Amino acid sequence: MKYIVVEKLSKEQVQQLHCLYQEEWWTKGRTLEDVKKMLEHSDITVGLCEEKTNELIGFTRVLTDRVYKALILDVIVKEDYRGHELGKVLMDLVVNHPHLVGVKHFELYCRPEMVKFYEKWGFTIDLGEMKFMRKVRE
Repeated sequence: MKYIVVEKLSKEQVQQLHCLYQEEWWTKGRTLEDVKKMLEHSDITVGLCEEKTNELIGFTRVLTDRVYKALILDVIVKEDYRGHELGKVLMDLVVNHPHLVGVKHFELYCRPEMVKFYEKWGFTIDLGEMKFMRKVRE
């Protein structure tokens, strides 16, 4: 499979990302306007596009201070393209990204069935005394 890597999505690819989000339980319901705003304020974005059509087939983004923390979010591959190791490509691109080479902690959260996938890059669920916390704004 041939693909190209993009770090800034075109207007059409932003719309394709919005459509990808509508297919997943964890991103369903995101509005196009919110996705545009999110992209403006994400520190690093990585898209994979099918080489011939330029269609967005994979995506992830990172929030980071580029020193201590990098939070990887929204690792997503279009359903028709799963099984071609594009998730691995996205993760490799992020953990080896030139702006993140000095970052001490990469972090992410995922469903239990995805833990084995992320362990390949050294992620662990063993956080010692640390606890993940969330405040939901109504």
